[in-house]
Order: sequence, then structure tokens, then C-alpha cells
Amino acid sequence: MVTDKQVRKLMKLIQSGEPLSLAASKAGMDEKTARKYRDLGKLPSQSHPQRWWRTRPDVFEKVWEEVEQLLSTDPRIEAVTIFDHLCRKYEGRFNPSHLRTLQRRVKIWRALSGKPKEVFFPQIHHPGQMAQSDFTSMNDLSITIAGQAFDHLFYHFTLTFSNWESGSVCFSESFESLSAGLQNALWKLGAVPHEHRTDSLSAAVNNLSDLEEFTQSYKGLLSHYGLRASHNNPGRANENGDVEQSHHRFKKAVDQELLLRGSRNFDSRQVYDEFLLHLLVRRNASRQDKLNQEMEVMRPLPVRRLDDYTRLKVRVSRNSTISVRSNLYSVNSQLIAESVEVRVYSEKLEVWYAGKMVESLPRLRGAGKHSINYRHIIDSLVRKPGALPNYRWRSDLFPRLMFRVAYDYLRQHSGRDADKQYVRILYLAARESEQRVDEALRELVERGEAITHDRVREMVLSREEIIGPKEVEVAEVKLSDYDSLLSKEVAGWER
Repeated sequence: MVTDKQVRKLMKLIQSGEPLSLAASKAGMDEKTARKYRDLGKLPSQSHPQRWWRTRPDVFEKVWEEVEQLLSTDPRIEAVTIFDHLCRKYEGRFNPSHLRTLQRRVKIWRALSGKPKEVFFPQIHHPGQMAQSDFTSMNDLSITIAGQAFDHLFYHFTLTFSNWESGSVCFSESFESLSAGLQNALWKLGAVPHEHRTDSLSAAVNNLSDLEEFTQSYKGLLSHYGLRASHNNPGRANENGDVEQSHHRFKKAVDQELLLRGSRNFDSRQVYDEFLLHLLVRRNASRQDKLNQEMEVMRPLPVRRLDDYTRLKVRVSRNSTISVRSNLYSVNSQLIAESVEVRVYSEKLEVWYAGKMVESLPRLRGAGKHSINYRHIIDSLVRKPGALPNYRWRSDLFPRLMFRVAYDYLRQHSGRDADKQYVRILYLAARESEQRVDEALRELVERGEAITHDRVREMVLSREEIIGPKEVEVAEVKLSDYDSLLSKEVAGWER
């Protein structure tokens, strides 16, 4: 069978002056066939009439009107669903091989008679005009820090003209994360574009209010930099498409770098941050020419950047706790009933009183969680040890594993005195050294000695050397030993 490629070659040879017989031979056909296609002036694929007739009966002819009715009622209905409906209604008329036929018919119907589909309109990006930013989850990359799973987000900022990008690790889509990420990007860039676009982030957009389009905090942030705010419609990520595409490409680049690195584990958060920074620098190197065009029309930075935190006024409860963003934190009991200022950063809280910072606490992720520091409440607890067994947040009063071991031992061996003994041990840790108390407890367990407050206190306050955890040394394995074993096994099989 003669192909389009052969006929194209034939026509090219004839046009170059080759005799028909020689051109036909070079094209791989006989002279008679070559003369036919030369005179016809068409390719083989254009010569065959298009088939419009059916080669077998239409099994859906009698039910097609019903199928059309279902498709018109709700465009979301799938061909598989319709086929299952027809099989149940007309039992024995259809078999599984008819499903593919129905799917083709439905596809054609939707293309010719279905509802219009959404059209996407490519946009022209102008230098220095727009920046887009968004948060993306990095969990699917399976990053670990010191062997522990590191669940986190990445705040991603990009200029739509040059695709210059910046970003930082964060743990929630909070305003503080947005503020810190945006300001870090602008100060790294060294200039300010005219517009900043996000999706419908609750940190920036009042999604449930028609009175104000953007939150006051977000408007204040953008006003400081002279940025115009815009956002896409809820559920329309394509309207923020430049940064959405940047998410995909950036995470793919991170994944490839991790494959080259040979490990997804990092010794510390700092090492991981540096890894991402170096990757961003390399990716931005090829965008310098377009970035220079943007820099010429962007505005300069303001004199200073804004604070990356939100101020809250809260009152310390009689439980010696404060409630911040639906999470509970303990503070020093001296502050009970006082109003304090809490500065909420993306990853920490600062508690201020009378113009002084009195506490710096790691910020809890999510909601409904608690962080109780035993040092804040130990003075009251040591006077009321009976409160320990049913204390709502008792789990936070075991700062290390050995403290939990000690409490379980005391409950088993000291009876009613267990809670008092443990609280006094905890008080010792608060006043002397948590590390020393932990080592003393570990030593008593390893020796098989009874755990009591007096014995722990004696060990902590004395000059007695407490042996720390035993270090386990694993000898280096020589692979040549395995080669030797294998060679011996092979020799044994041969015998």
C-alpha cells in the first residue's frame, strides 16, 4: 500500500527534474502507480472517500432520545452512569462491549450539541506590572529533618513577566506567614511592582463579607508598599495561573534536586532552607534579562519594612494560660489576671508586659491544641500535688521520656505518695536542672534502684558523676567480607 510519505517523495523528485520511471523507483512504487498519483495530484489519505455509513446496526438507536434527555438534564452525568441505567432498565439488550460505543456517541453529542465549555484567555504580561503569590504544600516531597517527617508549606512569590521567584517555608496560610513571605520577597527583589494578586486567601480576602473586599491588615500591608490588591474568584486557581504553574515547576525542580542529592533528609531546618535558597538562585539566573526590564519600571522600596507580627491584647486566666488563635499557651503564674500584649509571628509568639518581653513561645500549628510549660505552674502544683492526676493538660507535665517513666514507677510503687513525689521531682527540675534530673532518673532505672525524690535530689545536688546514656558504636562493615562469603557459597554449589 502506497503511503503519503512515498507520494510526497515522488512529487519532490519529479519537481527536481527526475524522469518518472527513476522517480517511481526511488519512491518505492512502480511507474504505473507513480503516473496515477502524479496525474491525481492528491495524497493517498486524500484519495479515499470518507465513510459515513454504518457497518453494523446501531444498538442505541431506540434509546438515543432517552440518552439525550439525560445528557440535557445535567451535563455532569457520565456515559458509564447512563450505560448502567440502560442495562438495568432494558435487561439483556446491552453487553459490556457496547459501553465504548456509547462513550464515543456521548463525546460526539457533547462536542456538537452540549453546553459551551469555559474558554481560557492567554494574557499579555507587562514588565513590572504584576506579582502573584500563593501557598503550596510540600508534603508530597517527603522531606525529613533529622529523620522526622517535616510537614510544611511554601510561600511562593513570582513576577508574571520575568517569572523571577522567591519564597520561604511556613506552616499555615496565616496573615503573618503572608506578610513575612511577601516582605522578604520584595526586599530581596529590591523594588516594588504595581499590583499583587493572590487567590481568595482568608488572610487577605474577606470571603464571607461584602462590606470590605480585603482585610484591614492586608490593606495596611499593601498600602505601606503602594501595591494595588487583586484576587481571583473562589475556586478559580487558573486566574492566578502564573504562580500556580510556578508551584508545579518549582516542586518538580526540588524533587529532581533531591534525586541528585540522594537523600530527602536534612540535618536541620537551616540546612533545608539553604538548599531551597540555592535552588531559587539558580532558577532565577536565566531570568536576569527580563528582570532588568522589570526593574526599570518598578517603584523603589519604602524606607523600612513593616513588622512581621500581629498584636493582640489578651488576659491571663486563673489557669495561668492565654488563648491565642484557638490555641492555649501557659505563661508565668505571676501574670494571672493581667492583660498582656501578644505579638503573633508566623512561627512564634512573644508575650509582652509593661514594655518588656517576658516570654517567647513556639507557635502551635492548627487549632484546639495546648502548650503548658511546667515551670509556669510548678509553684502552685507543688503546694497542691493532688491536682496532678486529673489535670486537664497533665500530658504536658512530662518534659522528657524519663519523667513519664518515673511517674509510672511511682504510681506503681509509692501509692498515695506518688503524685507528691513526682511533683517534687518536677520542682527540682524547674529549680535546679532538667537535664541533671533526667540523667539521674535514667541512672536509677539502669541500676534498678528505687526512684524517690530524696534520692534524685541527692544525685542532682551532689558532685556524684551521673553516667549519661550509653553510646552504641557500630563497626564499619567491609563489603569485601560479603564477596568472600559469596565466593565460598558458589564454590560449595559447584562441588
